[in-house]
Amino acid sequence: MTIQQRKDHLVMVGKFLGQFKDSGIVKDASIPNNDEFFLRFEEEIDRAIHYNGWFTRENVLFAVEEWSKALTEENLESWTSPYNFTRDNVKTVGIVMAGNIPMVGFHDFISVLLSGHRVLVKQSSNDQRLLPVIADYLKSLDSGYEEFISFTEGRMLNFDAVIATGSNNTSRYFEYYFAKKPSIIRKNRNSVAILTGKETNEQLQALGMDIFRYFGLGCRNVSKLYVPHGYNFDQFYKAIEPWSKLLDHAKYANNYDYNKAVYLMSEFKFLDNGFLILRESTDFGSPIATLFYETYRSKEELNTILANKKDDLQCIVSHNFISEEIPYGKTQYPQLWDYADKVDTLDFLQKL
Repeated sequence: MTIQQRKDHLVMVGKFLGQFKDSGIVKDASIPNNDEFFLRFEEEIDRAIHYNGWFTRENVLFAVEEWSKALTEENLESWTSPYNFTRDNVKTVGIVMAGNIPMVGFHDFISVLLSGHRVLVKQSSNDQRLLPVIADYLKSLDSGYEEFISFTEGRMLNFDAVIATGSNNTSRYFEYYFAKKPSIIRKNRNSVAILTGKETNEQLQALGMDIFRYFGLGCRNVSKLYVPHGYNFDQFYKAIEPWSKLLDHAKYANNYDYNKAVYLMSEFKFLDNGFLILRESTDFGSPIATLFYETYRSKEELNTILANKKDDLQCIVSHNFISEEIPYGKTQYPQLWDYADKVDTLDFLQKL
């Protein structure tokens, strides 16, 4: 199987996924093997939602639709063109997946397949419904995937390299357990946004997507704001008011109530608009329904802080403030070449 064939297969996967949108699920009769897989995938979406209380229909279909948009011939060509995957030294690459947001391990999955290696997947129990259907769909397109895709629920065995994603605590276990294998080990990272006080209402509304999509559970979700000394949060709170709908979700509402009670009992100072708590802190990883903030007095001071904390940061959202910034509202729309932790996965796989 050539890399061009693998890219063509992923383009077809993108078209298959494109049938499932939050605006409506519509079957496309022109997609190969659709009679076998359309209803099955739709049922697994329902099962994923019922199994994981954080996986709402809106969020699951948002993730699926964004992947359908990413898997185009143009995107795949742009992503893979700098690499050479024509060698014959096929390896088995184990992937230990996280389960914080829907399909969070899919990028690693397609990276291994595109590189021509075999993939051994250990899914998180929180997100184990959708990927097996996509794997079977690929096998229906080409039976050669039968020997290139496998799943395990127990201990991973017989692999040559590993990509593992987890918390700072689990990463220490990964580093010990996989010490003798080539590896990418991902730890906790968070995303921040920089405000200057000159933002438009549209920019602040867009920032709401960066904060609240997936309830803030992703590493690309903004969990902290940097604001100028003396910043007035009134405009920010007004702009994000449409996200008050999150209180209709019981798990989010319970977290909001719990964290607010803890802060009150601990006599912490905080701001509150009825669905999002703002608390000043030097930490990055804020709890659900809470957003940390920290003040700065100059651009130079903040640039120094961010440079010292670069290994803790996934995305920095701002407007004409720093290099490599992400515009407001765009953290949840990464390109295929926007690597987690800025570690080039395809380069790692190419060198195995």
